[in-house]
Amino acid sequence: MNFTDAHQNFLDYLEVIKNKSPRTVEQYDRHLRKFWEYLEDKNIDSFEFDIQKIDLHLADWFRTYVHKTAKKILSIKTANAYMITLRSFLKFLEKKWFKSLSPTAIDLIKAEQRQVEFLTTEELERLFTWPNTETIIWTRDLAIMECIYSTWLRISELTWLDRKDINLKRREFAVRGKGRKVRSVYLTKHAAWLIEDYLEKRKDNLEPLFIRHNIKIEDIENFENENVRLSRFFITGMIKKYAGKAYILKNISAHTLRHSFATTLLNAWADLRAIQEMLWHASITTTQVYTHVTNPKLREIHNKFMK
Repeated sequence: MNFTDAHQNFLDYLEVIKNKSPRTVEQYDRHLRKFWEYLEDKNIDSFEFDIQKIDLHLADWFRTYVHKTAKKILSIKTANAYMITLRSFLKFLEKKWFKSLSPTAIDLIKAEQRQVEFLTTEELERLFTWPNTETIIWTRDLAIMECIYSTWLRISELTWLDRKDINLKRREFAVRGKGRKVRSVYLTKHAAWLIEDYLEKRKDNLEPLFIRHNIKIEDIENFENENVRLSRFFITGMIKKYAGKAYILKNISAHTLRHSFATTLLNAWADLRAIQEMLWHASITTTQVYTHVTNPKLREIHNKFMK
C-alpha cells in the first residue's frame, strides 16, 4: 500500500473505529502531512512510496527534518509528539497486517520530569479578590476563574459549556473531555453563586455559559451562539491580565488553576488516587508530578514522630 492511501485509511480508522475527537484526528493528520512533506523533500512521491519501505533510518531522518524545518526551537514534548504519531501510524499498519517498521523500534527523547506551576493560597486569594464584581465583565471573569479552580476543568472543556449543561442547584455537571470520555465535576458553593450572579446580569437568551460582552446589548440577539462564545486564547489572556494586576509574577495560564486545585487537595492530604480520578488522568504517574508540594508536610510528620 502506498503512503497516501495508508495515511487516509489511518485517519478514517481514528475517526470511525477509535472515535477520536476532531482535534486529535487533525493533529495526527498534520503530523503525517509533515512526513509527506519530508518524503517530497527527498524527491519521493508519496503516491508511489510503499509503506514497507519505512525503516528506522527514514524515521530518524524524519525526526531531524522536523527539527530543521521548525520555525522556532521545538520542545521535547512537541518533537516527541511527531514520533508518537508515527508510532501510532505504524501500530495501525501492524494491526492491519501490513508489513512495515515495528512501532517499538522508534525511541522517544527522554524528557526531564515535568514541573508544574501552581499558585499558593495567598496568591489565589489575591487573584480572586482583584476583580471588581460590580460590572458584568468582572463578574464573568471571576466566575470563570473560580469555575476552573473548583471544577479542575480544562480550558477547552469550559469554553464549550452551555447554560443547559450546568446544574447550579446540585452544583455539578458532566463534561466530555479527552478521548470523548464523560466525567462528573463539582462546583463549590461560592463558584455556583458567582455563575448564578453572572447569569442574572445577562440580558440575552444565548446558549453559551460564558460569552463576550464587547458588543452592544441591543445587537446581541443578532449574533449566533458561536459568534459570542469565548475562545481558549481569550480566557488565557484574561487570567494573565488579572494575575499581573494582582502582582503575581509567575507565568500562569488557565491550566495553572487546574494545577493549583490539585496541590490544594494534596496539601489537605487528599488521596492521590482520588485526585487522579478528579483530574481524569489515565495514569497515576501523571498525577504524581504534584506530590512535590507534600514534602514540607512530610518533614513535619517526620519531626513529630521521629525524635
